[in-house]
Amino acid sequence: MKHISILVPKGAILGSLEGTRQLFTQVNQFFKARGEKPLFQVQLVGLLKETPLSGGAFTAHADVVFTDVKKTNLIIIPALDGDLQTAIDNNRDFIPWITEQYKGGSEVASLCLGAFLLASTGLLKGRQCATHWMATNEFRHLFPDVNLVTERIITDELGIYSSGGAFSYLNLILYLIEKYAGRDIAVLSAKVFAIEIDRETQSPFTIFQGQKEHEDEPVKKAQEFIEKNFQDKITIDQLAEMHALGRRNLERRFKKATSNTVAEYIQRVKIEAAKKNLEISRKNINEIMYDVGYSDTKAFRTIFKKITGLSPIEYRNKYNKEAAVA
Repeated sequence: MKHISILVPKGAILGSLEGTRQLFTQVNQFFKARGEKPLFQVQLVGLLKETPLSGGAFTAHADVVFTDVKKTNLIIIPALDGDLQTAIDNNRDFIPWITEQYKGGSEVASLCLGAFLLASTGLLKGRQCATHWMATNEFRHLFPDVNLVTERIITDELGIYSSGGAFSYLNLILYLIEKYAGRDIAVLSAKVFAIEIDRETQSPFTIFQGQKEHEDEPVKKAQEFIEKNFQDKITIDQLAEMHALGRRNLERRFKKATSNTVAEYIQRVKIEAAKKNLEISRKNINEIMYDVGYSDTKAFRTIFKKITGLSPIEYRNKYNKEAAVA
């Protein structure tokens, strides 16, 4: 029987904690229904026996305090709420225990913003990690040595797992259920809980937010210029000359400050504007393409799909209510 420790951090988001418990517990019910022994021993593991959640609206009652768990097979770190640095500080006592358990053979999974606590252990250094797309800038700032993959729903590397934003944590739990219990049980779980199985990307849900939480003023001004004039043809040389910088110097500083090259930043601003148009307007694809400064249909569609994971038509059908009805 696999021992699963679902942590109850201070500031945990109740949904990811309870949803995880429900899924693993239901797997045990499936096994019992076919006359087999339960596969998992699921425990809520807290810093304390009782932890207030959601500003005191709920209280989670842990089955056990973490110091009493000497050996576990899988640690689940649920999503965290509120100020993330504060959440890390409030839960630091978990960190050496998580590290010790991992070195002793346990696997570790973070859900959504739980990645911040996982990264604080140092176990993610040089490894891939996913988290909520809204927190990517803050995550990169706090953990520059982690390979953040913003588009991924799931990462799996050397016994460490992470999930993308919000309810995509359910896909990671299904992934783990498939790994431990088999594909048939994972599919059954997906059907019972009405979860879309095998989702791989959160790109269609991402809203691009230019990284401006840095102190490089010329780069910040270049970003603002791009965002105000994205319909026009903007060159790196033009931006460099405007801010009295050499081309290579601007490119180096821009990448360091924003985690994007200048060309990538221009593309993402254009595509974000196109997405908004596709969501609310009745313009055809070509009109929207011209509005955001593209003239090559193939290039526009290729870049759009690379960034969002969907073609422009698929994106419109997904997010434009009038288009869906039509």
